[in-house]
Amino acid sequence: MSFSKNLQAIRKKNQLSQEELAELLGVSRQAVSKWELGEGYPEVEKLLILSKKLNVSLDSLMTGSIPGNDVRETSRPGIIRIISPNEGVIMDIAKVMRSQEFRGRKNSPKYALFASEGKEMSFWGAQNTLIGWYRNLDDINTEIEEIQKALDAGVASYVLQHSVKCKQNLFRTIEE
Repeated sequence: MSFSKNLQAIRKKNQLSQEELAELLGVSRQAVSKWELGEGYPEVEKLLILSKKLNVSLDSLMTGSIPGNDVRETSRPGIIRIISPNEGVIMDIAKVMRSQEFRGRKNSPKYALFASEGKEMSFWGAQNTLIGWYRNLDDINTEIEEIQKALDAGVASYVLQHSVKCKQNLFRTIEE
């Protein structure tokens, strides 16, 4: 397969729209559309970001010639791929956890959702990654329940549905 067909297939397998992929990469939706139509290629740095965020090797992204390696396996027991369009994160996770309530501005989110791959332990413990911000306790608890249901059902990936988009400033986070 060509790069354009590989990109389109991998994007769809990750349940991302062209717009969501564009947002993850910091490009326009039109740029993603051109790549998928075979009318151009992303810059090398964007290819590296694509490879990392979509969990696919550059070889299989560019040529698709590695048998059975178009997309790395994500349906391992106890693991689910989480896609967070608002934070630009795609990762295979073993567990999620919520923060305590943050005190702040009236309109700022009150909770953060973190995820852990569950495999890499350091001296300080598991590596946690911020995957979403939430307005209230009900929203974050609903998200956690839906992730658990998807995991129990053997679903390979889940797109966060209840997180809010924020812009971050050094000492505060403000909902857009």
